[in-house]
Amino acid sequence: MTKVGWGMLILFALFMLGASAAPKMIGSELAQKPMEALGWPISYILMIGILEISFTLLILWPKTALLGGILMMGILGGALASNLRVGMPLYSHTLFSIYLGTWMWVGIWLRSPEIRALLPFSRP
Repeated sequence: MTKVGWGMLILFALFMLGASAAPKMIGSELAQKPMEALGWPISYILMIGILEISFTLLILWPKTALLGGILMMGILGGALASNLRVGMPLYSHTLFSIYLGTWMWVGIWLRSPEIRALLPFSRP
């Protein structure tokens, strides 16, 4: 279970750092166009990228994974609300944050016996 959880979290981190935070950090057009489409000022891109990197690192460190997961869900919830507000396609855009957050939480749950003890899905 622990190895599968680590694998899921590494894939999550690679996506967050490579596909989400990196374009924001370099000011890529790949990050600017979606922000404009959602009605967000471009000036927020760098701050969001820094938060994504910070929260991803918290998730990867086992002792701070719970805090990182909670904070990351804040960003993912904001993304969901932004996509919903402008009428983006439901399954591909709006619910993507739910898919990503579910993947992250399953990875945290599988990796951490402490989290599994807090959130058991079966009787001991």
